[in-house]
Amino acid sequence: MRKLHLPVLLILVTLLISCGGEATPTPTATAQPTAEIAAVEEPTTTEEATTEPTATDTAVPATNTPAPEPATATSQPTDTPEPTATDVEPTAVEPEPTAVEAEPTTVEANPTAVESESTSTPSGPPPPAPPASPGGVIAPTDDNYPANTDVAGWENRINVPPGFAVTYYGRVEGQPTSIAFSPVDSQLYIAVQAGTIYKMDSSGGASPYVGGFIVPTGIAFRPGTNQLYVSSRVRDENVGGEAQVTVVNRGQLIGGLPCCYTYFHSANGIAFGPDGFGYVGVGGRADHGEILEGPNAGQQDELHPLEASILRFNPDTGEVSVYATGFRNPYDIAWDGFGQLWATDNTPDFDPPERLHRVVPGGLHGYPYYDCDVCFSPPEGVTVIPPLAQFTPSSSPTGVTAYNGSQFPGYNNAIFVALWSAFPGAQKIMHIGAGGSSAPVNFATGFAAPIDVITGPDGSLFVADWATGIIFKISYTG
Repeated sequence: MRKLHLPVLLILVTLLISCGGEATPTPTATAQPTAEIAAVEEPTTTEEATTEPTATDTAVPATNTPAPEPATATSQPTDTPEPTATDVEPTAVEPEPTAVEAEPTTVEANPTAVESESTSTPSGPPPPAPPASPGGVIAPTDDNYPANTDVAGWENRINVPPGFAVTYYGRVEGQPTSIAFSPVDSQLYIAVQAGTIYKMDSSGGASPYVGGFIVPTGIAFRPGTNQLYVSSRVRDENVGGEAQVTVVNRGQLIGGLPCCYTYFHSANGIAFGPDGFGYVGVGGRADHGEILEGPNAGQQDELHPLEASILRFNPDTGEVSVYATGFRNPYDIAWDGFGQLWATDNTPDFDPPERLHRVVPGGLHGYPYYDCDVCFSPPEGVTVIPPLAQFTPSSSPTGVTAYNGSQFPGYNNAIFVALWSAFPGAQKIMHIGAGGSSAPVNFATGFAAPIDVITGPDGSLFVADWATGIIFKISYTG
């Protein structure tokens, strides 16, 4: 995520710092927002929260000193038959979901285009609340934002191109982090930061589906099945944390994933590729590859073999391989119809432009090599692949999707990116031409903190707003 910006982010939210790691994650609770946006607070992470947390210590360039050998990811093969819909003991949709008991839940270089605007960053745990104005925080009396339950107010506030319309689809209590439609029941599933995954029907009614996760950040259904894959934390610790990928009703599939720089970077978005394998983005353990603690703090660290990467995994056995590297915090990933993988990436704390990558298999896309006073230069012979597009610094690109519906004329395989933060130029969805054929332009503006965007079964776009819990539906009307 982004560095802390104290003048902008003033309120902290209680962070989830619990332990877990078994087949069924230990339930954690985080203060949930009340009905008003005002209740959305900054995440507490033993440091102030923001769109992208800053490193705890100031990095000082020095010689390359290897860190202790990092833990490697562990896979747990499972031959369990395809799970059925989960018999979760629903814990009513409340401001603070308590342990929702679940069945084992377990859980080439490209030209760089610069977009017109952007704003803040979320990652791992709780992203910061967007302010109503510079230096301010959304308050119940703030006329800039309708109440969270004001349907007409929000539908009138969101701006989309001519020929498109916005609908307030529904709302959940809590801060959404990832959304996905089930290919089996066509309902929308919504992960919230506090640890519960809800399902929402076509009328906008939401009910708990499964819970007990520690900051679930990515959810995805295996194509053609009701198997829900979830990325979350096992140990939510700034140094030495651990993340995992689990399958609802089956348990942990992959453990030992590196986590959680400033309580943000973790195992993030999940997507299934045309090859039938699963893919998951994993953030770096530091801001720019530095040692965070001890006498060698600031010196270049030895990279964990699975950090700052996009991993490819066998959805049945959990066997993992590295698909591409060099992503500081790839919050979300998505495949287009051409078989190309895309990844959003939150850049370092010295605040360079944010990034969208057209992922090159086997390529190194940046991390830990950046251009700053305390950053490290790539070794001789190492080629760093530049991003396909860039966004305003601190805009915090999060959700990404390649449009695969037939409803939007001329948008087939177009890329949509959510800019989550509250800094000027963000709080919106941007559009990029298919294959990166055009620079980013605004598509939908006026959100509080849009964190994920996906294509729905009917070809509409669905946007989850982290600050309000609202799910918006964008349709083409002609």
